[in-house]
Amino acid sequence: MTRTQTHRARTSALRLTALAAAVALTTALSPQLASAAPSADACADRANNTYQKLLECVTVEGVRAHQEALQKIADNSTDPVYPGTRAAGTDGYDDSVDYVAGLLRDAGYQVTLDPVDVTFNFPAVLRQLTPVAAEYETGVFTGSGSGEVEGNVIPVDLNLTPPRASTSGCEAADFAGKDWSGDNDIALVQRGTCFFGTKAYYAEQAGAEAIIIMNQGNTPDREALIVADGTSIDEPIPGAPGPVTHGIPVVGASFADGAALAAPGSTAYVQVLPAETRSDYNVIAELPGKNTENVVMAGAHLDSVIEGPGINDNGSGSAALLETALKMAELTPQNTIRFGWWAAEEQGLVGSADYVNGLSAAERDRIALYMNYDMVGSPNYIFMVYDADESTFEAPVPVPAGSEAIEDVYESYYTKVGELYEDTEFSGRSDYEAFILAGIPSSGLFTGAEVIKTEEQEAIWGGTAGEQFDPCYHEACDTIANNSMHALEVNSDLIAFAMLTFAYSTESVNGVPGKKVPGPAFTLPAPAGPEGTFAGEDGGFGHSHDG
Repeated sequence: MTRTQTHRARTSALRLTALAAAVALTTALSPQLASAAPSADACADRANNTYQKLLECVTVEGVRAHQEALQKIADNSTDPVYPGTRAAGTDGYDDSVDYVAGLLRDAGYQVTLDPVDVTFNFPAVLRQLTPVAAEYETGVFTGSGSGEVEGNVIPVDLNLTPPRASTSGCEAADFAGKDWSGDNDIALVQRGTCFFGTKAYYAEQAGAEAIIIMNQGNTPDREALIVADGTSIDEPIPGAPGPVTHGIPVVGASFADGAALAAPGSTAYVQVLPAETRSDYNVIAELPGKNTENVVMAGAHLDSVIEGPGINDNGSGSAALLETALKMAELTPQNTIRFGWWAAEEQGLVGSADYVNGLSAAERDRIALYMNYDMVGSPNYIFMVYDADESTFEAPVPVPAGSEAIEDVYESYYTKVGELYEDTEFSGRSDYEAFILAGIPSSGLFTGAEVIKTEEQEAIWGGTAGEQFDPCYHEACDTIANNSMHALEVNSDLIAFAMLTFAYSTESVNGVPGKKVPGPAFTLPAPAGPEGTFAGEDGGFGHSHDG
């Protein structure tokens, strides 16, 4: 029997186990199975202070209603630059803030609109002039400068031949030996190995007046247009010790368009208009507990990309978190609970970083833990948990002590309900980065972005091998239809379960004594362990600032 056949056999058996476990969980949470679920009004008016009550009231239908509202906001947006989206700096984002904040205020939360300066980039232009004339789809990298440049395209250490392993632009030496003496030189580099900001930094230092970053083309998920964060760099770079901004235009291209631009004698035109600084808001909602000095926090980014409405990325995490908050509004928890909906994650984790950096040391110390929910309903999903205990991936970032206890709750819950799960690298590539850099224990859930599902993963979780976990990742088709009801339902329950667990006790995380969650005794099993399907790769976390 092959490994895939073994997984199929194991999965088939576990489907039956999952059904039995789901019934067992329901029985544990709801002794009277025959009793009808409470009405929406009943759920809103009562203290859902037991697992049974809360999970009866947090429903996938309620989560979908919030996603539908976000879709409607995008559909109705007449933003003059990016209509049909909820991107940072747009009318669609403002309306998303109003929707979330309004519901939370009505539910009785202490709601704060935390102002954040965001960079608003206008649409860019990328046009090849010779040896062919063509207009290419493009976008502006975070940290880009502005300007109009028409000149020679200078390829830098490209590898256009399969398997297309690329270190293009990762060292200053890559730019040496080329003529950058002209007034309008355009560097063309390929995605791969190092941070995008590193490539742009070295191009500008070499004398380029603009830079095009093409996708790598080594896998199907690295073929399309790439536009991402251009401020992060690989340290140490002498003279550039941290995040950078650039004095030259930095734009993206697909692999195919980049290959065309790499032709001998290629000239091009690049235009990036000056960016504007606009004010957006993080939405922060707090419910005081008996212990005001021990804050349990969870968050999700509220903005979409400019390409579309972002109903999975990250309407899924935002909606599940909102439904959880609303159904916990009548609670009197042991610990203070706090929810955050972040601005401008898609610009490089801007809102969450601004929030954490704006806290005093004493305020940071009050936060017992942070849980992050970024894409929890991907249509071609697998269930993933941030690998805080580094059982699969050595983390490239600091892992605050106590983070593994949060991971254990997620994994034990999946085990309890019979869902198989996987580790995803604890990489800091979403809004938990600022929290872990501040030493705050963190973890989170993820169902996948642009990474391709393998046959082994299809055998375990279903779906379609050879396609992205989210086929509409950062595309206009990330609409209300871009969703797995099963993934969203399981993860919405888990988000609520974890929040209620830590609302009563964070002792396993930070040693602060708490209380048992009210209601019948409930015990989670030990985690079954991840499936190990990534075999040393990046854990499916396509959200990245690097190559």
